[in-house]
Amino acid sequence: QSKGQGPLNFINEIVPHNIFDAITDNGKMLQIIFFVLFFGIASLTIMPAKIKPVIELFDGLNDVLLRMVDYIIRVAPYGVTALMAGLIIDFNGNASIFSALAMYALTVAAALLSIIFIFYPLFIRIFTKIIPSKFIQVMYPVQLVAFTTSSSAATLPITMEAVENKLGVSQETASFILPVGVTINMDGTSCYQTIAVLFIAQVLGIDLGIGQLLILIGMTALSSIGTPGIPGGSFVILTMVLTSIGIPAEGLALIIGIDRPLDMLRTSVNVTGDAVIAAIIDKK
Repeated sequence: QSKGQGPLNFINEIVPHNIFDAITDNGKMLQIIFFVLFFGIASLTIMPAKIKPVIELFDGLNDVLLRMVDYIIRVAPYGVTALMAGLIIDFNGNASIFSALAMYALTVAAALLSIIFIFYPLFIRIFTKIIPSKFIQVMYPVQLVAFTTSSSAATLPITMEAVENKLGVSQETASFILPVGVTINMDGTSCYQTIAVLFIAQVLGIDLGIGQLLILIGMTALSSIGTPGIPGGSFVILTMVLTSIGIPAEGLALIIGIDRPLDMLRTSVNVTGDAVIAAIIDKK
C-alpha cells in the first residue's frame, strides 16, 4: 500500500496538523469538528473558575455570529434570485430542473411528515402511556407556531407549556430536556440535509462512494447538534456537510429558492421530536 492509503488513514485525516489551516479550508470540516470535540472534552477537566472566561468568550462569539447569520438571511432573497437566474442559464432553460426540484421538495416533505405521523406516534405508543392521537392533538398548535416562525427557539415557551400542562411531563424534565433539544435534537434537519446532499450530488453528476456516504451519515448526525435554532440556520451547517464530502457549496443554489416552506416543515418536526424525548424520559 502506498503512503497515506492504509486502513487507518481515515483517522489520520480527521486529526488536524494545523487547526488554522483547517479553518480556512472548507474540505477539512471533519478536522474542525474533531478539534472542537477534543477542546470541549479538555475544557471539562478545567476548574470552573478558570474556564469561565473562555465560556463567556465563546458565548459572545456565538451571539455575534448568529446575528451575522440573521443579517445574511434578511438579504438572501436578492442573492437567491441571482443564483436561480444563473442556474437557469447553466441548464439552458431546460425545464427538467424544475420537475427535479418539485420531486425533491415532495420527497423531503413526505419524509418529514412520515416522521411526525408515523415514527413519533409509534415511539409515544411504545415508550409512554400517552395515546398517540392525544399527542398529535396536543402538539398541533405547537407545530403550527413552529411552522409559521421557522424557529425552534421562538417556539420553546409554547412547547414547554403544552408538554407540561397537556402531556403531564414534569416541570423538572421539561425545563431541562426541551431547551437542550432546541440545540441538539434536530431530527428534521438531519433528514433534510441527507436528502438535500444526495439531490445536489445527483444533479451535479457526482457519484458518492461508500466512504463519502459514511461521512455523510456521520456529518448529518453531528451537524444537527448545534444547528442554530433560527430561520434558515440549517443552511450554514449544510454548507459544511457539502464541502466535507467534496461537493461544491455552490450547489446550494439548486435548492435555496424553494427551501423556505421546507424549513418551516422541518422546524415542526424538530419541536415535535423534543416533546417526544421529554415525554419518554419523564415516563422512565
